[in-house]
Amino acid sequence: MRVLITGGAGYIGTVLTKHLVKCPEVDKIIIYDNLSRKNSNLFMGERLPNAAKVELVVGDILDLRKLNKVLTGVDAVFHLAARVSTPFANVDADFHEQVNHWGTSELVSAVEMSEVKKFIYTSSTSVYGGSVATIGEHEIPDPKTFYGISKFRGEEHVRRLQKKCNALILRCANVYGYSRSMRFDAVINRFMFDANFLNRIQIHGNGQQSRAFIHVNVLVKSLIACLLEEVPSGIYNVVDKNLQILDIVDVLKNIYPSLEFIFINQHLTLRQMMVEPNSSLRKFVDYSNNLSLTEELQDFKNRFSF
Repeated sequence: MRVLITGGAGYIGTVLTKHLVKCPEVDKIIIYDNLSRKNSNLFMGERLPNAAKVELVVGDILDLRKLNKVLTGVDAVFHLAARVSTPFANVDADFHEQVNHWGTSELVSAVEMSEVKKFIYTSSTSVYGGSVATIGEHEIPDPKTFYGISKFRGEEHVRRLQKKCNALILRCANVYGYSRSMRFDAVINRFMFDANFLNRIQIHGNGQQSRAFIHVNVLVKSLIACLLEEVPSGIYNVVDKNLQILDIVDVLKNIYPSLEFIFINQHLTLRQMMVEPNSSLRKFVDYSNNLSLTEELQDFKNRFSF
């Protein structure tokens, strides 16, 4: 099986490549990335097993001609490439639209002209907007940010593929955890960096807002399972747990006993969103998590060099 990963040099793509290269079912992994995040960690350090399987193609998601060329002979596509700007999801609407919306449109157009049999798109639970009640997969999307809007519009293009091939739309929760290609703008990752090096974290609002989360390793486990197992085309939430910000702080205080924290605009009640973890995807694949949040963050801490 030949697999293409758009955005393969990024935060999730780096972990996905590390695990996917060990799969005997996969003969070739093509990393398609424009390297816009200036992150070279995938290419350095510990050598990947079966490294001969992996190839880098530097290209832009908006380059239809190059996409048509690189998709030749590809059996499956992971579409991870996206403009992600946590916590500034309402900044630069045009950039979000160009990459997340029209970039997905270009890729889908190229796939329509290819022999790709499976397409896996990592969307986001942000398409739901927010809710005081727990959200399920049949909730009508109501995105509130430029990021959420652009990801939802990307979904509309991917749905076209469901007539041609096995096309999965995975609405992923907030991703956290160690990757060689780190993102420290996501909330838990940012908390970990600040706690480890500054011994102080900043909490926006009153800290009582809840979010849906998933560890990057658990997400990658679900992605690989979706590739290897028979999963019907459709839309699936990929969520591991719902956490209140103050719940995360409590775990951090156990790991860093002298940790200080300050509230920014504590009088504000920020938008929250909880998503039902028992997705219908679990009927087809197993992406259970055997680690507690404390164990995950303790492992994260051990990854810091000092």
